[in-house]
Amino acid sequence: MQFIDLGTQQQRIRAVVEARIRRVLDHGQYVLGPENEELEERLAAYVGVRHALGCASGTDALVLGLMALGVGPGDAVFTSPFTFVATAEAIALTGAVPVFVDIEPVTFNLAPDRLAQAVEAVRRKDARLHPLPAQALAGEGLHPRGVIAVDLFGVPADYAAIAEVAAAEELFVIEDAAQSFGGMRQGRLAGSFGDLAATSFFPAKPLGGYGDGGMVFTDNDRLAALVRSIRVHGQGEDRYENVRLGLNARLDTLQAAVLLAKCEIFADEVERRQQVAAAYSTRIEGAGLGLVTPQVPEGCRSAWAQYSVLADNRQLYLERLAAAGIPYAIYYPRPLHLQAAFAYLGYPAGALPVAEDVAGRIFSLPMHPYLAEQDIDRVVAALAG
Repeated sequence: MQFIDLGTQQQRIRAVVEARIRRVLDHGQYVLGPENEELEERLAAYVGVRHALGCASGTDALVLGLMALGVGPGDAVFTSPFTFVATAEAIALTGAVPVFVDIEPVTFNLAPDRLAQAVEAVRRKDARLHPLPAQALAGEGLHPRGVIAVDLFGVPADYAAIAEVAAAEELFVIEDAAQSFGGMRQGRLAGSFGDLAATSFFPAKPLGGYGDGGMVFTDNDRLAALVRSIRVHGQGEDRYENVRLGLNARLDTLQAAVLLAKCEIFADEVERRQQVAAAYSTRIEGAGLGLVTPQVPEGCRSAWAQYSVLADNRQLYLERLAAAGIPYAIYYPRPLHLQAAFAYLGYPAGALPVAEDVAGRIFSLPMHPYLAEQDIDRVVAALAG
């Protein structure tokens, strides 16, 4: 059994992928070729925004967005402590300071009520209102600039509530849709929220390539123009005119070609993920295992990048899965505020209790569109011991 089965998917679309790749080999435009523009137009239309800009990774998509927004030293950018490191890493790479905000206990997404408290705490330089990094309390403190909300495991965050806080505090909003592409909230697709959104095409993602890749989405013409320039070394009107500092952050044409092939089956795969998740939940809840299954808020559709459950005795279930030869993963075993890379922020253990509690109880089961009913039965039987 595969934790994520890319082999079956490849068999399904191999002829289309090979034809797309041959086309690139024939025209030879390996960087920013016609497939890039085709993919950008297709995904912008799918998400429902004016601009989609391909880049080299989901991390680059976040960095490009932050650079386009002018984020830098002295700025506080609020984000979740319970996600992959890239989100906070991108903030730090701009010279800004990540301020971690605890998560909701059900969706594991950033809690809007805690966000409001964190912003006020930074403005007042008062850690009694909300745990703060050391930099927010030293000298002149930090200037609240924006928030990156993460759509963890496929469920879009509560952007209506986040936008209300952001508007009151004059903050930008970036949607980290790395795990939620294909997900939906209140009739809007992931990638359409905030001032801009970032997604990842890492192979394990709901829409993944055969290597790294990412994309920035926005309705803002000015931000789109800046991202387009920054991703090519700050290029101006001419190829060798550099009007700002930038990055080498372009999406390879070959990856764009692969993604175009995968677009043909993406809607079907998203629907299959719904079916797999529903089957898991029905069987696990029916078996009375004492596991907390994932809950999708009303009006939302998860992209089901992962199917993650909570257990008070996680190790027991992991041992049962291992004994049955079933793969599993822990996303994420340690919150970001307790990672060595962010020790300079000075967060103590216990500062963000919900994230820390979830990190100690969560684990993920095999999840992909090609997981058969008998595979799900086998997983649940193993969990039951």
